[in-house]
Amino acid sequence: MHSSIREFGIHRCQPASDSVSDLDRVAVEEPLEIVLSFRRKGALVRKPISITMRTPGADEALAAGFLFTEGMIPDQSAIESIERQPDSGDSVLVRLQEEIDLKRLDRHFYVSSSCGVCGKTSLEAIKMNREVQLLPALPQHDAQFLVRLPDIVRARQPIFQGTGGLHAAALFDENEQLIRVCEDIGRHNAVDKVIGAELLAGRADFSRLLLFVSGRAGFELVQKSIMSGIPFLAAVGAPSSLSVELARRYDATLIGFLRENRFNLYAGPRRIVGAANSRLNTSVRSQQKKIVYEWDTDPPG
Repeated sequence: MHSSIREFGIHRCQPASDSVSDLDRVAVEEPLEIVLSFRRKGALVRKPISITMRTPGADEALAAGFLFTEGMIPDQSAIESIERQPDSGDSVLVRLQEEIDLKRLDRHFYVSSSCGVCGKTSLEAIKMNREVQLLPALPQHDAQFLVRLPDIVRARQPIFQGTGGLHAAALFDENEQLIRVCEDIGRHNAVDKVIGAELLAGRADFSRLLLFVSGRAGFELVQKSIMSGIPFLAAVGAPSSLSVELARRYDATLIGFLRENRFNLYAGPRRIVGAANSRLNTSVRSQQKKIVYEWDTDPPG
């Protein structure tokens, strides 16, 4: 079993002061190889599909979530088993029930912890590879609940509290209940872990869930959310233009800059409810006919 935290001797330095020797706790980053196994015309095929840099822990969930959010498998039933390779703690073997089309997963072999898209080999590879229909106006959440999400999730991040160096992804149900939190040094890995863990736990329907992420709302995270059928993504950081365009194309709700009791709403306003809805200002900023909604939950003063 790998530890998620390591200690290093360091010097704490400040201008005009002597340095102080100390120990610092650092989040672990190590490679994980994901290998597929299935039968093709009776012959057993073993195919390494990705090496991703991740924080050790929940590796089986990471592998399952990766395959699901990439559109490689439709649900848990496609997985026969997931097991660690006996000769390596940094490799998992996913046995599939049936052969799959590996051309749909057009990636380089290596994926960094900071980017789940930069391994894709072409612009065609980042397109959605299965049709998804999201629930048109569900789930619905009040703005007062949404601004509490960062604090709720932060309280469930033990590794972050020890290192300050991890991202979190969390799932909430339509009743505002926290379902699960996963941490990883990579944003996309944290999302794959939390979705994969629910998939392995038997969840077949993600359509009424909210996905929270502690960092930026990059395109790959919006894509993973939609591919899973999750219609609501809330992020502490900024989205990209491609994120906004994808969310609007699928009528998903996309929130960014969720911090300090406020957020920006970029897509999907129908899923936001409550008294604060009347204070939505649709003329705050407009560039190239793309409106950015700003929402401030502080009472008017």
